[in-house]
Amino acid sequence: MVVNQDGTSAADSAPSGTGAASPESEAARPLLRVLNPDATPEEIAAVVAVFASLGGGAPAPEPVRSEWSHPRRLHRTTHATGLPQGRGGWRASGLPR
Repeated sequence: MVVNQDGTSAADSAPSGTGAASPESEAARPLLRVLNPDATPEEIAAVVAVFASLGGGAPAPEPVRSEWSHPRRLHRTTHATGLPQGRGGWRASGLPR
């Protein structure tokens, strides 16, 4: 059972109806509440650091695909670049035109 700070039950203070919380009450509600009065500031900072590192934030960016491993490099087409084709094409590509 969840008990509020004033000692009342959370079920007693819940609004009647659909049970959906309004955005105003969500913003006013604390994200973390310390229940142990003997907790030191260092312990609280450690707990906050652990929760902060667990999640949230932006999703990881998509990895950039290397152009060297792209499938289009498997198709060796030289006709579009104007290089000589056929027998002797390699030698002719190095000669002045």
